[in-house]
Amino acid sequence: MATPPHSPLRARVAEGLFRRAVRPLDLRVSLPDGSTLGSGGAGAPEMRLARPSAFFHRLGADAKIGFGEAYMVGDWTTDALAEVLTPFAERMATLIPPILQKLRRFVERRQPAAEANTVEGARSNIHRHYDLSNDLFTRFLDESMMYSSALFGPDDDLTAAQHRKIDSVLDYAGVREGSSVLEIGTGWGELSIRAAARGATVTSVTISEEQHALATERIAAAGLSDRVDVQLCDYRDVKGEYDAVVSVEMIEAVGAEYWPTFYSTIGERLRPGGRFGLQAITMDDARMRATTSSYTWIHKYIFPGGIIPSTESIEQGMTEHTTLRLQGIREFGQDYARTLRQWRDRFTERWSEISAFGFDDVFRRMWEFYLAYSEAGFRSGYLKVHQFGFAKPGGTTQ
Repeated sequence: MATPPHSPLRARVAEGLFRRAVRPLDLRVSLPDGSTLGSGGAGAPEMRLARPSAFFHRLGADAKIGFGEAYMVGDWTTDALAEVLTPFAERMATLIPPILQKLRRFVERRQPAAEANTVEGARSNIHRHYDLSNDLFTRFLDESMMYSSALFGPDDDLTAAQHRKIDSVLDYAGVREGSSVLEIGTGWGELSIRAAARGATVTSVTISEEQHALATERIAAAGLSDRVDVQLCDYRDVKGEYDAVVSVEMIEAVGAEYWPTFYSTIGERLRPGGRFGLQAITMDDARMRATTSSYTWIHKYIFPGGIIPSTESIEQGMTEHTTLRLQGIREFGQDYARTLRQWRDRFTERWSEISAFGFDDVFRRMWEFYLAYSEAGFRSGYLKVHQFGFAKPGGTTQ
């Protein structure tokens, strides 16, 4: 990771803003000289600045990227990562003074044009994350291999909660015996397996070569290859009409400029009377609009080209670009925080296995930060997750 250009002035400004931002937060920021920042007492989560000068230098170069990079290289550390990050997430909208927020568009980095989700760009963006290694994902996901929020019921373990989530999406889409189903975003095949077990026939599309390979293998092992066709295909290239369309946490990778195309595709692929089940990470509409073009640590290291929608933008987009109408909606963001905590625990417990595949300690800290940062977003309510059910007017689908 390259060290950003040195600017003493920007570092001093960043230090002043950081000290102001953490002053009311319920945490302790410990410095090497024994001093502390923040309002938290002895029992509050502790953020330890091991190298304050380097930390403020990275913040000064680019706060939205430098904070996470500083953790990756050890400029700061903690024994309670999600707990430290949660107070920041709770006050995300007010950490920077309003007068400086007005200047944001002049100084913030914008998402690079090379990461736009054209057909080729989307394939490149997906490759950088989902094609890292199936061995990596099998080590920290549960046996369902679902890489999206579970929906917990009483006494559910993670696998049962993932199946509950899948069943909920399939119910929203009206999937039953005899249904023809289009899944946009295959993952590793569990939703297709569960839909086929209901008696549906499924066409599932993905642009991840690694996911395509393992999903095909898992579907064959389940004895359902005759009912599920997994295609290495962009959603924009899908043909035909279906009784149901389902998509779980794929819309975040579409890109705001392509949301109209995504919505239109759903409308075109559904038969009259068909239904659409969608699961999406969401954020407040005003925050979404204020940050749509921002380039963040998550974009640089985890999900290039990604944009999280709001519920308003989804409902408006479906109204403007399809004839579908909303039939149902549920929110379960705290279940995502619980899901992420379990993923991070498994990642940490199995690090020795993961590192054997060639991943180094910087990668370990990067993924710890990513999972904890995401957990903090849901714990704080800054992020949420919703399931939507939409229906297309018209005759029966079977």
